[in-house]
Amino acid sequence: MQGIWFSELQTPGLAISVKLKKTLHHEKTPYQDLAVVETESYGRMLLLDNIIQTTVGDEFFYHEMIAHVPLNTHPNPRTALVIGGGDGGVIREIIKHPSIEKATLVEIDARVVANAREYLPEISCGLDDARVEIRFEDGIEHVRQMENAYDVIIVDSTDPIGPAVGLFSAEFYRNVYRALKPDGLFVAQTESPLFNGRLIRRIQRDLAEIFPIARLYLGTVPTYPGGLWSFSLGSKEYDPLEVDWKKAPQLVTRYYTPAIHQGAFALPPFVQEILEKRDEEEF
Repeated sequence: MQGIWFSELQTPGLAISVKLKKTLHHEKTPYQDLAVVETESYGRMLLLDNIIQTTVGDEFFYHEMIAHVPLNTHPNPRTALVIGGGDGGVIREIIKHPSIEKATLVEIDARVVANAREYLPEISCGLDDARVEIRFEDGIEHVRQMENAYDVIIVDSTDPIGPAVGLFSAEFYRNVYRALKPDGLFVAQTESPLFNGRLIRRIQRDLAEIFPIARLYLGTVPTYPGGLWSFSLGSKEYDPLEVDWKKAPQLVTRYYTPAIHQGAFALPPFVQEILEKRDEEEF
């Protein structure tokens, strides 16, 4: 792939195309097809099974929103777990918080981490921090074995296809609840409200049955389907709309701010309609 256009078919009727400069690396890992390419518009890009995972040009939108919303909601997060996220972007954002004592990354595919270290240093730069532990294992099984272990759990998964499907199940969310400390909270990426309304609605209903506080928030990710992305939050105690900003750490970010944090929970009418629909209704 050099001097050509790469197109990701994001839905049956939608594709995103990016002009490539060159392919930096391509391999078949034990779990998936992996490629790192250089693009004209977004810099280096990680592809898994020909699906865009992250780019140097726009990764900060996603990584800052999935990490700082839960970490600022918790008044004193000391232990954090990231499931997936082998590129290291979420870890990089987590360790910006001075209260963090240990951040555990559970990634099933060691080759993702190895290639991120080599080709995406701007994203993976936090993986060598002394507070970071990396475990190459199944995130679903890891959570199943944990109890009262983490202040914050973040699921930075691939799309709900194949092995990742289990990360979007009610059983997994119940195990997450048990793995969290008594005042812990959880966030997961939950796809596009433009194209995955049924999934988002089901997840929100599952979380509302498990957690005292369940909320949906939105962020923009230019290279993801539709450019608008959802994140689902479940909290045992702390409400993300009631953060004491005077006590929150002063973070160096490119997208996330306290105002954006608050505004992300202001859902537009079409998203409210998604959440209120009955399962048998079509979108």
